[in-house]
Amino acid sequence: MKLFDVYPLYDVEPVSAYDCIVVDKDGKEYLDMYGGHAVISIGHSHPHYVKKLKEQVEKIGFYSNAVQNNLQNKLAEKLGKLSGYDNYQLFLCNSGAEANENALKLASFFTGKSRVVAFHNGFHGRTSAAVAATDNSKINSPLNSQQSVSFLPLNQIELVKTELKKGDVCAVIIEPIQGVGGLDEGTTDFFKALETLCKKYNVVLILDEVQSGYGRSGKFFAHQYHGIAPDIISVAKGMGNGFPIGGILIAPHIQAVHGMLGTTFGGNHLACAAALSVLEVIETENLIDNAKITGEYFISKASTLPGVKKVKGKGLMLGVEFDFEVGELRKKMIYQQQVFTGSAMNKKLLRILPPLTIRKKEIDQFINALQDVLVKMPII
Repeated sequence: MKLFDVYPLYDVEPVSAYDCIVVDKDGKEYLDMYGGHAVISIGHSHPHYVKKLKEQVEKIGFYSNAVQNNLQNKLAEKLGKLSGYDNYQLFLCNSGAEANENALKLASFFTGKSRVVAFHNGFHGRTSAAVAATDNSKINSPLNSQQSVSFLPLNQIELVKTELKKGDVCAVIIEPIQGVGGLDEGTTDFFKALETLCKKYNVVLILDEVQSGYGRSGKFFAHQYHGIAPDIISVAKGMGNGFPIGGILIAPHIQAVHGMLGTTFGGNHLACAAALSVLEVIETENLIDNAKITGEYFISKASTLPGVKKVKGKGLMLGVEFDFEVGELRKKMIYQQQVFTGSAMNKKLLRILPPLTIRKKEIDQFINALQDVLVKMPII
Protein backbone atom coordinates (compact mmCIF):
# COMPACT_ATOMS: atom_id res chain seq x y z
CA MET A 1 0.00 0.00 0.00
CA LYS A 2 1.13 3.54 -0.79
CA LEU A 3 0.32 6.77 1.02
CA PHE A 4 -2.45 8.92 -0.44
CA ASP A 5 -0.41 11.67 -2.07
CA VAL A 6 -2.05 14.89 -0.88
CA TYR A 7 0.97 16.61 0.70
CA PRO A 8 3.86 18.22 -1.24
CA LEU A 9 6.89 17.22 0.84
CA TYR A 10 10.32 18.73 1.40
CA ASP A 11 13.16 16.22 1.28
CA VAL A 12 13.81 16.33 5.04
CA GLU A 13 13.01 13.56 7.53
CA PRO A 14 13.10 14.65 11.19
CA VAL A 15 13.81 11.85 13.66
CA SER A 16 14.33 13.81 16.89
CA ALA A 17 14.00 17.32 18.28
CA TYR A 18 14.74 19.44 21.34
CA ASP A 19 13.52 22.94 22.22
CA CYS A 20 13.71 24.94 18.94
CA ILE A 21 15.87 22.41 17.08
CA VAL A 22 14.78 19.58 14.77
CA VAL A 23 17.30 16.84 13.84
CA ASP A 24 16.98 14.87 10.61
CA LYS A 25 17.91 11.24 9.87
CA ASP A 26 21.44 12.28 8.85
CA GLY A 27 22.04 14.16 12.11
CA LYS A 28 21.66 17.61 10.55
CA GLU A 29 20.09 20.23 12.84
CA TYR A 30 17.40 22.70 11.72
CA LEU A 31 16.16 25.81 13.50
CA ASP A 32 12.40 25.46 13.88
CA MET A 33 10.74 28.80 13.18
CA TYR A 34 7.41 27.18 12.33
CA GLY A 35 6.63 24.79 15.19
CA GLY A 36 4.81 22.37 12.91
CA HIS A 37 1.95 24.83 12.19
CA ALA A 38 2.20 26.50 15.65
CA VAL A 39 1.74 23.17 17.43
CA ILE A 40 5.00 23.20 19.40
CA SER A 41 4.28 25.66 22.18
CA ILE A 42 6.69 24.73 24.98
CA GLY A 43 9.52 23.42 22.81
CA HIS A 44 10.25 19.97 21.42
CA SER A 45 10.75 17.20 23.99
CA HIS A 46 10.41 19.48 27.01
CA PRO A 47 11.57 17.44 30.05
CA HIS A 48 8.45 18.19 32.12
CA TYR A 49 6.17 17.28 29.20
CA VAL A 50 8.03 14.02 28.53
CA LYS A 51 8.01 13.10 32.23
CA LYS A 52 4.26 13.66 32.63
CA LEU A 53 3.41 11.64 29.52
CA LYS A 54 5.64 8.76 30.59
CA GLU A 55 4.09 8.72 34.05
CA GLN A 56 0.57 8.75 32.63
CA VAL A 57 1.04 6.03 30.02
CA GLU A 58 2.37 3.73 32.74
CA LYS A 59 -0.93 4.19 34.61
CA ILE A 60 -3.71 4.41 32.01
CA GLY A 61 -3.64 5.92 28.54
CA PHE A 62 -7.29 5.78 27.56
CA TYR A 63 -10.79 4.95 28.58
CA SER A 64 -14.07 6.24 27.23
CA ASN A 65 -16.03 9.31 28.33
CA ALA A 66 -18.62 7.00 29.88
CA VAL A 67 -16.59 7.03 33.12
CA GLN A 68 -15.04 9.63 35.41
CA ASN A 69 -11.71 11.16 34.40
CA ASN A 70 -10.54 13.69 36.97
CA LEU A 71 -7.69 14.80 34.70
CA GLN A 72 -10.36 16.54 32.60
CA ASN A 73 -11.52 18.49 35.66
CA LYS A 74 -7.94 19.45 36.53
CA LEU A 75 -7.34 20.60 32.96
CA ALA A 76 -10.53 22.68 32.92
CA GLU A 77 -9.61 24.31 36.24
CA LYS A 78 -6.04 25.11 35.16
CA LEU A 79 -7.09 26.38 31.74
CA GLY A 80 -9.78 28.58 33.24
CA LYS A 81 -7.34 30.08 35.72
CA LEU A 82 -4.57 30.89 33.23
CA SER A 83 -6.85 32.11 30.45
CA GLY A 84 -9.11 34.27 32.63
CA TYR A 85 -12.20 32.24 31.70
CA ASP A 86 -12.71 30.26 34.89
CA ASN A 87 -16.52 30.64 34.70
CA TYR A 88 -16.67 29.03 31.23
CA GLN A 89 -17.27 25.34 30.45
CA LEU A 90 -14.87 23.03 28.58
CA PHE A 91 -15.64 20.40 25.95
CA LEU A 92 -12.63 18.37 24.83
CA CYS A 93 -11.97 16.86 21.41
CA ASN A 94 -8.93 16.04 19.28
CA SER A 95 -8.13 18.83 16.81
CA GLY A 96 -8.82 22.39 15.73
CA ALA A 97 -11.19 21.29 12.99
CA GLU A 98 -13.18 19.23 15.52
CA ALA A 99 -13.21 22.15 17.92
CA ASN A 100 -14.69 24.48 15.30
CA GLU A 101 -17.08 21.78 14.09
CA ASN A 102 -18.45 21.40 17.61
CA ALA A 103 -18.53 25.15 18.14
CA LEU A 104 -20.66 25.66 15.03
CA LYS A 105 -22.93 22.74 15.91
CA LEU A 106 -23.42 24.06 19.44
CA ALA A 107 -24.23 27.53 18.09
CA SER A 108 -26.89 26.05 15.85
CA PHE A 109 -28.37 24.06 18.75
CA PHE A 110 -28.39 27.16 20.96
CA THR A 111 -29.98 29.55 18.48
CA GLY A 112 -32.12 27.18 16.42
CA LYS A 113 -30.65 28.78 13.27
CA SER A 114 -28.23 27.47 10.63
CA ARG A 115 -26.46 30.15 8.56
CA VAL A 116 -22.87 31.11 9.43
CA VAL A 117 -21.02 34.36 8.82
CA ALA A 118 -17.27 33.97 8.24
CA PHE A 119 -14.58 36.18 6.74
CA HIS A 120 -12.46 36.41 3.60
CA ASN A 121 -9.19 34.45 3.90
CA GLY A 122 -10.39 32.76 7.09
CA PHE A 123 -9.36 29.16 7.80
CA HIS A 124 -11.22 27.00 10.33
CA GLY A 125 -10.40 23.39 9.42
CA ARG A 126 -11.18 20.63 6.94
CA THR A 127 -14.22 18.88 8.41
CA SER A 128 -17.76 19.48 7.14
CA ALA A 129 -18.98 22.76 8.69
CA ALA A 130 -15.48 23.98 9.54
CA VAL A 131 -14.27 23.73 5.96
CA ALA A 132 -17.50 25.26 4.67
CA ALA A 133 -16.65 28.30 6.84
CA THR A 134 -13.13 28.34 5.35
CA ASP A 135 -12.61 30.76 2.48
CA ASN A 136 -10.89 28.39 0.05
CA SER A 137 -12.90 26.84 -2.77
CA LYS A 138 -10.10 24.37 -3.56
CA ILE A 139 -10.65 22.44 -0.32
CA ASN A 140 -14.47 22.64 -0.31
CA SER A 141 -16.13 19.68 -1.99
CA PRO A 142 -19.74 19.83 -3.28
CA LEU A 143 -20.76 18.03 -0.08
CA ASN A 144 -19.23 20.78 2.08
CA SER A 145 -20.67 23.52 -0.11
CA GLN A 146 -24.21 22.57 0.91
CA GLN A 147 -23.61 24.46 4.17
CA SER A 148 -25.04 27.98 4.34
CA VAL A 149 -22.08 30.34 4.87
CA SER A 150 -21.70 34.02 3.97
CA PHE A 151 -18.16 35.44 3.63
CA LEU A 152 -17.51 39.08 4.42
CA PRO A 153 -14.42 41.34 4.44
CA LEU A 154 -12.74 42.17 7.74
CA ASN A 155 -13.40 45.53 9.40
CA GLN A 156 -16.63 46.32 7.55
CA ILE A 157 -19.14 46.14 10.39
CA GLU A 158 -22.09 47.50 8.41
CA LEU A 159 -21.92 44.48 6.11
CA VAL A 160 -22.01 42.22 9.17
CA LYS A 161 -25.01 44.10 10.53
CA THR A 162 -26.87 43.67 7.23
CA GLU A 163 -26.44 39.88 7.42
CA LEU A 164 -27.31 39.51 11.11
CA LYS A 165 -30.48 41.57 10.71
CA LYS A 166 -31.86 38.89 8.38
CA GLY A 167 -32.44 36.73 11.46
CA ASP A 168 -31.16 33.37 10.20
CA VAL A 169 -27.51 33.52 11.36
CA CYS A 170 -26.55 31.13 14.16
CA ALA A 171 -22.87 32.06 14.44
CA VAL A 172 -20.15 34.46 13.45
CA ILE A 173 -16.78 32.69 13.39
CA ILE A 174 -13.55 34.67 13.18
CA GLU A 175 -9.85 34.35 13.89
CA PRO A 176 -8.46 37.22 15.99
CA ILE A 177 -5.35 36.96 13.80
CA GLN A 178 -5.71 35.06 10.55
CA GLY A 179 -3.20 32.24 10.28
CA VAL A 180 -3.32 30.50 6.91
CA GLY A 181 -4.95 33.61 5.45
CA GLY A 182 -1.85 35.73 6.01
CA LEU A 183 -1.81 37.39 9.47
CA ASP A 184 -4.51 40.00 8.80
CA GLU A 185 -6.69 40.99 11.75
CA GLY A 186 -9.71 43.01 12.73
CA THR A 187 -9.43 46.30 14.61
CA THR A 188 -10.51 46.69 18.23
CA ASP A 189 -13.45 48.83 17.13
CA PHE A 190 -14.53 46.09 14.73
CA PHE A 191 -14.35 43.33 17.35
CA LYS A 192 -16.22 45.36 19.96
CA ALA A 193 -18.97 46.21 17.46
CA LEU A 194 -19.10 42.57 16.40
CA GLU A 195 -19.64 41.46 19.99
CA THR A 196 -22.45 44.02 20.43
CA LEU A 197 -24.22 42.99 17.22
CA CYS A 198 -24.05 39.29 18.06
CA LYS A 199 -25.70 39.91 21.41
CA LYS A 200 -28.36 42.11 19.85
CA TYR A 201 -29.36 39.58 17.17
CA ASN A 202 -28.97 36.36 19.23
CA VAL A 203 -25.93 35.17 17.28
CA VAL A 204 -23.16 33.10 18.85
CA LEU A 205 -19.74 34.76 18.54
CA ILE A 206 -17.03 32.14 18.02
CA LEU A 207 -13.38 33.17 18.31
CA ASP A 208 -11.15 30.66 16.57
CA GLU A 209 -8.00 30.66 18.74
CA VAL A 210 -6.76 27.32 17.39
CA GLN A 211 -3.52 28.88 16.17
CA SER A 212 -3.43 32.21 18.03
CA GLY A 213 -4.26 30.88 21.51
CA TYR A 214 -2.14 29.49 24.34
CA GLY A 215 0.11 32.51 24.65
CA ARG A 216 1.25 32.69 21.05
CA SER A 217 0.13 36.29 20.58
CA GLY A 218 1.68 37.61 23.81
CA LYS A 219 -1.62 37.21 25.66
CA PHE A 220 -3.26 33.90 26.52
CA PHE A 221 -5.83 34.57 23.80
CA ALA A 222 -5.30 37.06 20.97
CA HIS A 223 -8.87 38.40 21.24
CA GLN A 224 -7.97 39.66 24.73
CA TYR A 225 -6.16 42.56 23.02
CA HIS A 226 -9.64 43.84 22.14
CA GLY A 227 -11.39 43.51 25.51
CA ILE A 228 -14.18 41.21 24.32
CA ALA A 229 -15.65 37.97 25.71
CA PRO A 230 -16.83 35.55 23.00
CA ASP A 231 -19.60 33.00 23.51
CA ILE A 232 -17.31 30.15 22.37
CA ILE A 233 -13.52 29.97 22.02
CA SER A 234 -11.94 27.13 20.04
CA VAL A 235 -8.47 25.83 20.91
CA ALA A 236 -6.06 23.12 19.72
CA LYS A 237 -2.54 23.24 18.17
CA GLY A 238 -0.31 24.51 21.04
CA MET A 239 -2.66 22.97 23.61
CA GLY A 240 -0.86 19.59 23.59
CA ASN A 241 2.60 20.50 22.23
CA GLY A 242 2.23 17.79 19.60
CA PHE A 243 -0.17 15.43 21.33
CA PRO A 244 -3.55 15.63 19.53
CA ILE A 245 -6.05 17.56 21.64
CA GLY A 246 -8.55 20.35 21.05
CA GLY A 247 -11.50 21.89 22.77
CA ILE A 248 -14.02 24.66 23.06
CA LEU A 249 -14.49 27.06 25.96
CA ILE A 250 -18.21 27.74 26.31
CA ALA A 251 -19.84 30.72 28.03
CA PRO A 252 -22.02 29.94 31.08
CA HIS A 253 -25.26 31.05 29.41
CA ILE A 254 -25.03 28.13 26.95
CA GLN A 255 -26.46 25.11 28.72
CA ALA A 256 -25.31 21.53 28.15
CA VAL A 257 -27.73 18.72 27.27
CA HIS A 258 -26.66 15.09 27.43
CA GLY A 259 -25.83 13.76 23.98
CA MET A 260 -25.65 17.09 22.12
CA LEU A 261 -21.87 16.72 21.64
CA GLY A 262 -19.69 13.65 21.88
CA THR A 263 -16.27 12.16 21.16
CA THR A 264 -14.45 8.85 21.53
CA PHE A 265 -10.87 10.01 22.00
CA GLY A 266 -11.42 13.58 23.16
CA GLY A 267 -10.14 14.31 26.66
CA ASN A 268 -8.42 10.94 27.08
CA HIS A 269 -5.96 10.46 29.92
CA LEU A 270 -2.82 10.92 27.84
CA ALA A 271 -4.16 14.02 26.08
CA CYS A 272 -5.09 15.61 29.40
CA ALA A 273 -1.67 14.81 30.88
CA ALA A 274 -0.03 16.47 27.87
CA ALA A 275 -2.29 19.53 28.05
CA LEU A 276 -1.81 19.95 31.79
CA SER A 277 1.97 19.81 31.43
CA VAL A 278 1.82 22.47 28.70
CA LEU A 279 -0.09 24.85 30.97
CA GLU A 280 2.31 24.17 33.84
CA VAL A 281 5.32 25.03 31.68
CA ILE A 282 3.65 28.12 30.20
CA GLU A 283 3.02 29.35 33.75
CA THR A 284 6.32 28.46 35.42
CA GLU A 285 8.54 29.61 32.54
CA ASN A 286 6.55 32.80 31.81
CA LEU A 287 6.22 31.86 28.15
CA ILE A 288 3.44 34.34 27.40
CA ASP A 289 5.71 37.21 28.42
CA ASN A 290 8.52 35.63 26.41
CA ALA A 291 6.29 35.49 23.33
CA LYS A 292 5.55 39.20 23.63
CA ILE A 293 9.15 40.28 24.28
CA THR A 294 10.82 38.07 21.68
CA GLY A 295 8.07 38.86 19.16
CA GLU A 296 8.76 42.57 19.50
CA TYR A 297 12.47 41.87 19.11
CA PHE A 298 11.80 39.82 15.97
CA ILE A 299 9.72 42.62 14.42
CA SER A 300 12.42 45.20 15.09
CA LYS A 301 15.05 43.02 13.39
CA ALA A 302 13.00 41.65 10.48
CA SER A 303 11.65 45.06 9.47
CA THR A 304 15.13 46.17 8.37
CA LEU A 305 15.81 43.26 6.00
CA PRO A 306 16.05 43.82 2.22
CA GLY A 307 12.81 43.22 0.34
CA VAL A 308 10.65 43.23 3.48
CA LYS A 309 7.45 45.16 2.89
CA LYS A 310 5.82 44.62 6.30
CA VAL A 311 5.97 42.45 9.42
CA LYS A 312 2.47 41.42 10.53
CA GLY A 313 1.00 39.78 13.62
CA LYS A 314 1.58 39.79 17.38
CA GLY A 315 3.83 37.93 19.77
CA LEU A 316 5.21 34.83 18.06
CA MET A 317 2.41 34.61 15.51
CA LEU A 318 4.12 36.58 12.77
CA GLY A 319 4.28 37.05 9.03
CA VAL A 320 7.11 38.64 7.06
CA GLU A 321 5.65 40.06 3.87
CA PHE A 322 7.93 40.66 0.89
CA ASP A 323 7.47 42.31 -2.47
CA PHE A 324 7.97 38.93 -4.20
CA GLU A 325 6.61 35.37 -3.81
CA VAL A 326 8.48 33.40 -1.14
CA GLY A 327 8.31 29.81 -2.39
CA GLU A 328 11.91 29.76 -3.57
CA LEU A 329 13.02 31.64 -0.45
CA ARG A 330 11.52 28.95 1.80
CA LYS A 331 13.39 26.24 -0.11
CA LYS A 332 16.68 28.08 0.25
CA MET A 333 16.05 28.60 3.97
CA ILE A 334 15.54 24.85 4.43
CA TYR A 335 18.25 23.45 2.17
CA GLN A 336 20.92 26.14 2.48
CA GLN A 337 20.36 27.52 5.99
CA GLN A 338 18.59 24.60 7.75
CA VAL A 339 15.67 26.73 8.92
CA PHE A 340 11.98 25.77 8.84
CA THR A 341 9.45 28.50 8.01
CA GLY A 342 5.81 28.49 6.91
CA SER A 343 3.65 29.69 4.04
CA ALA A 344 0.21 31.30 3.74
CA MET A 345 -2.51 31.99 1.18
CA ASN A 346 -0.63 35.25 0.65
CA LYS A 347 2.19 33.91 -1.55
CA LYS A 348 4.46 36.82 -0.61
CA LEU A 349 4.32 36.09 3.12
CA LEU A 350 6.70 33.98 5.22
CA ARG A 351 4.87 32.64 8.27
CA ILE A 352 6.82 32.53 11.56
CA LEU A 353 5.45 30.37 14.43
CA PRO A 354 8.37 29.15 16.57
CA PRO A 355 8.11 27.49 19.97
CA LEU A 356 7.27 29.99 22.70
CA THR A 357 10.58 29.08 24.36
CA ILE A 358 12.60 30.76 21.62
CA ARG A 359 15.22 33.29 22.71
CA LYS A 360 16.80 36.32 21.12
CA LYS A 361 19.89 34.35 20.09
CA GLU A 362 17.78 32.00 17.93
CA ILE A 363 16.00 34.99 16.43
CA ASP A 364 19.40 36.51 15.61
CA GLN A 365 20.37 33.20 14.01
CA PHE A 366 17.23 33.29 11.88
CA ILE A 367 17.67 36.93 10.87
CA ASN A 368 21.29 36.33 9.84
CA ALA A 369 20.30 33.25 7.83
CA LEU A 370 17.45 35.07 6.12
CA GLN A 371 19.62 38.08 5.33
CA ASP A 372 22.27 35.82 3.86
CA VAL A 373 19.73 34.25 1.49
CA LEU A 374 18.10 37.56 0.60
CA VAL A 375 21.29 39.33 -0.44
CA LYS A 376 22.16 36.40 -2.74
CA MET A 377 18.73 36.13 -4.36
CA PRO A 378 18.58 37.67 -7.84
CA ILE A 379 15.04 38.89 -7.22
CA ILE A 380 16.17 41.41 -4.53
